Amino acid sequence: MQFRKGERAAFLEIFNASKQRIRQFEGCQHLCLYNEAGFPEVFFTYSIWTSAAHLDAYRSSELFQATWAETKALFADKAQAWSVKEVETVGAS
Repeated sequence: MQFRKGERAAFLEIFNASKQRIRQFEGCQHLCLYNEAGFPEVFFTYSIWTSAAHLDAYRSSELFQATWAETKALFADKAQAWSVKEVETVGAS
C-alpha cells in the first residue's frame, strides 16, 4: 500500500487501533506490518489464515469494511493484494 505524503501517521493510527481485532478474528493465525526500506509511505501487511473461507469471512466483516474504508482514503495509488501458498520453508542449520 502506498500512502500520500503526510498520511503515514494516520495509517499507523488505523492499523494500531485495529490490529488486535484483526489478529483475534477467527482463522487469523499471523499478522505482520512491514514498511519498505527507504520509502516511508509504502507498507505491506502479511497475514496467515487457516483457510480461504476464513479470509473471505474477514473480508466480508464489518471490521474489514470499516478499516479498509478508512485506509483506502489515504492511498496515493491503488493497493495490490495476493493470496499465496507456501512452497517450502528452509530452516536454520
